[in-house]
Amino acid sequence: MAQRNPYATYANNKVASATPAELTLMLYEGAIKFCNLAKIDIEKNEYGDSIGHIQRARDIIVELQSTLDFKYPVARDFDNIYRYIFELMAKVNRDHDMEVLEELLKELRELRDIWKQIMRTAKMPAKSAAAEEE
Repeated sequence: MAQRNPYATYANNKVASATPAELTLMLYEGAIKFCNLAKIDIEKNEYGDSIGHIQRARDIIVELQSTLDFKYPVARDFDNIYRYIFELMAKVNRDHDMEVLEELLKELRELRDIWKQIMRTAKMPAKSAAAEEE
């Protein structure tokens, strides 16, 4: 019997037990990771590898975009942001432009940080009426 990779087992368990909010955060972090790998590739002039990493990040954004529920107005805002991110990704793959890649990373980090703030806010207990009167 082959022994399983303990890290792979941990990672699979982490994903399997994550809440939808945590999965979304993991997706943002994954997109950032792949863009950082593309950055390293571009610095080494390994453009084929950078294109592959940007494609992996794009696949993550496609997944996030596919989960948008347009009955909520904020979904349109996220859709527009994701479309802008796609444009940046296309420019990075076409031109291997480090400035555009930095803008892409900035956008992804902002989305991740906003999502973290949403998660923190959602976990906060509601203030009692007495506390609000103080």
